[in-house]
Amino acid sequence: MRIFIGGAWPYANGSLHIGHIAALLPGDVIARYFRVKGENVLYVSGSDCHGTPISIRAKKENVSPREITDKYHNEFKYCFDKLGFSYDIYSRTDDEYHKKEVQDIIRILYNNDLIYEKEVEQLFCEKCTQFLADRFVEGICPACKSMARGDQCDACSTILEPLELEDRKCKLCGSEPVVKNVKQLFFRLSKFEKEVWDDLDKSRRNWRINAVNNTERYLNEGLQDRAISRELPWGIDIPIKGYEDKKVYVWVDAVLGYLTVSKKWGAENNKSWKEFWDNKTTAYYVHGKDNIPFHTIILPSLLSGVGVNKFPDNIVSSEYVNLEGKKISTSNNWAVWIPDIIEKYNIDSLRYFFIVNGPEKRDTDFSWREFINKNNGELLGVYGNLVNRTLVFAKKYFNSEIPIGELNYNIRTDIDILYNEVGSLIESGNLKASIEKIFDFIRSINKYFDETAPWITVNTDKTQCANTIYNCLVAIVNIANLLQPFLPFSSAKVKYWLNSDSDTWEYLDVKIGSVIGKFDILFERLDKKIIEEELGKLGRY
Repeated sequence: MRIFIGGAWPYANGSLHIGHIAALLPGDVIARYFRVKGENVLYVSGSDCHGTPISIRAKKENVSPREITDKYHNEFKYCFDKLGFSYDIYSRTDDEYHKKEVQDIIRILYNNDLIYEKEVEQLFCEKCTQFLADRFVEGICPACKSMARGDQCDACSTILEPLELEDRKCKLCGSEPVVKNVKQLFFRLSKFEKEVWDDLDKSRRNWRINAVNNTERYLNEGLQDRAISRELPWGIDIPIKGYEDKKVYVWVDAVLGYLTVSKKWGAENNKSWKEFWDNKTTAYYVHGKDNIPFHTIILPSLLSGVGVNKFPDNIVSSEYVNLEGKKISTSNNWAVWIPDIIEKYNIDSLRYFFIVNGPEKRDTDFSWREFINKNNGELLGVYGNLVNRTLVFAKKYFNSEIPIGELNYNIRTDIDILYNEVGSLIESGNLKASIEKIFDFIRSINKYFDETAPWITVNTDKTQCANTIYNCLVAIVNIANLLQPFLPFSSAKVKYWLNSDSDTWEYLDVKIGSVIGKFDILFERLDKKIIEEELGKLGRY
């Protein structure tokens, strides 16, 4: 079985925050799970290094766009590595390989009569003396009346054209732009409406409900052809005669990255990228809900246009994460920044909280109080407590050796069921429910430890005592194995302590008589003073 996983490409115009990671982390969990299961996995992503946000930042800081993209691309890579993201390749859209591939795709679409010329009205800022790219325009969304930018409304997810906005303003200078006629190249998106409908009908049970609803909405309204060229200062040159002075619109550039980076991975590793782009492969796309139409409508249409008929099978599209009851605002520093927290907190504690608090079906709220409570109450109080009390007992009364014991039938049965149930939930993108099932099992083993009371039987029935510790150790090594996709760092520790180097998605045993390795505390208690310290940073610069 082959699995392709495409993680959304974050804009390289500012640091990552908790909303980004909450949306992207499911991709890593799914990739790790399928690898442990023995499947052939290709997990790709990269930094989105073109488009208006980067140009705006570069202009503000009086540096080149490349300096901005270098800074944040390198920062992203560091953050993803530190968080344990296991990408097979993490690239960037200003990479020369990607640029060439995108230009080749534009040529093929043009030659297939899927790109055509059209004169359109476009906004021009007389004060800045330039045509305005979509994100250089701000105004009122016609659908929900919220403030929106010229390409999309974040409040209601409507894809927009700048001219649809009310009370339009140039984002650079604040003046009202004028309308001018200009020629652009358009992609015949409308031609692919039936194909997108067919894919939705075939795959809807594997898409999150927000993806189904959002895609149906656009299809019911009727797909409209979209401009693929823009007067952008930073991007990929259009390879069509007469349009060399224009750039490829970023929505084309970024979504094609999944295909181009697969090709690059194949070339660099002497492997076949094509096998991950056929219908024997299961393709997952992992992103936030604001990216849904780009993955469910635009990407498959572009792919179909160049003869790559591999549409998304599973859409893992997250809702939003709020912060302390309010919407995240990077401009007001109402955000928790990833470069900061990865240096201060246990990585698996962060991963755990992003999963159990994941915005899978509705918006969720990140609060520092809840983060501390989850760490202390669940990771430390439930999981860490079971590991520590068992290993300490084995060290004290069994000389750190795994004692002879008889496997409890119910524990073995529960473990086998867990592998099946947790695996199925991960495959369907239900990560919160899957990790909760594992923690329910951990609680049951803590209860088993308490009810069999080894601190008493060590003096009254040594055989029964050994049996308890043996069963707890069997449970622990399987818990660590089940948690490996979610909490890779602590899982590796526990398996190392118990001399288990097996990477497989099935029941693991422990070797009777083997010596437990030198162990330490799995999770540290976090002081509640942290809550006030972290809250004090919000909204400040």
